[in-house]
Amino acid sequence: MQRSRYLVANERDLLWGLTISTVGYEELEPGDPYPTLGHADGYYFKLDEGRVLNEYQLLYVLEGEGVLSTNRQKEVVLHEGDLFLLFPGEWHTYHPGDKTGWKSYWIGFRGKNMDDRVSAGFLSPDKPIYHVGFSTAVVGLYDSALNAAFEEKAYTNQLLAGIVNHLLGLMYSLERNIVLSKNQMHVNMIRRAQLRVREALESSLTIQEVAEELGMSYSNFRKLFKEYTGISPAVYQQDLRLQRAKELLTTTNMSIKEIAYQLNFDSPDYFSAKFKAKTGRKPSEMRNVVVK
Repeated sequence: MQRSRYLVANERDLLWGLTISTVGYEELEPGDPYPTLGHADGYYFKLDEGRVLNEYQLLYVLEGEGVLSTNRQKEVVLHEGDLFLLFPGEWHTYHPGDKTGWKSYWIGFRGKNMDDRVSAGFLSPDKPIYHVGFSTAVVGLYDSALNAAFEEKAYTNQLLAGIVNHLLGLMYSLERNIVLSKNQMHVNMIRRAQLRVREALESSLTIQEVAEELGMSYSNFRKLFKEYTGISPAVYQQDLRLQRAKELLTTTNMSIKEIAYQLNFDSPDYFSAKFKAKTGRKPSEMRNVVVK
């Protein structure tokens, strides 16, 4: 069984930064011929020859197994619960397992938004496979994409671009959390640290003291925290204090000096410099805009 749709993007759609070309779902029994017929020109391929696309495709193995080969990955087994990403200009071939078949979704897309993520190193042909397990959220997004593609209402491509962005973010987050949760003790420690920092924004609590409370050296705590959150604990604390400063600036009559010292910045000038670096505006400019 196959259900698929090909879409056309107009010149206006291209300016959105991400356009969707195809979305589909298929169920194949063990031994069924593959690839299936009915694909548009440029998508069908022979297994032994493979193909090169001019777009990205994100595929999800809902059930069964398969095999993926690319220029950089040779004969990698695809397991149930794997998302795998195909890159433009990258030779590849893939197929379901002869003994298992599979149920799989796919969605194809292109655009500057995606190119920028690859350039920044978030996604790479060197790591095309993400194991997220069975996810009702992932299935729901693919089903929503299919329904939107078949309804083809006005501005469907923008709606589908949002779904693709959600899928990519979910893929990235789910796999990372699966990896991190293999050491649940460390996960719990970082969550406790985050809560402790949030609760003490208006105190003199230092990151070194948080590490001591957790029974860790500062260097080990900093390394673990950054691995889990992507930023250092000091930056995490400072950014939360700056968020709290925005709230105080726009909801109270406290002076900038009072806010700076209440949030434990070294001085009002230091607070103002950090605030402008983070928000692009001086504290006084934010207050003048919001407070009448």
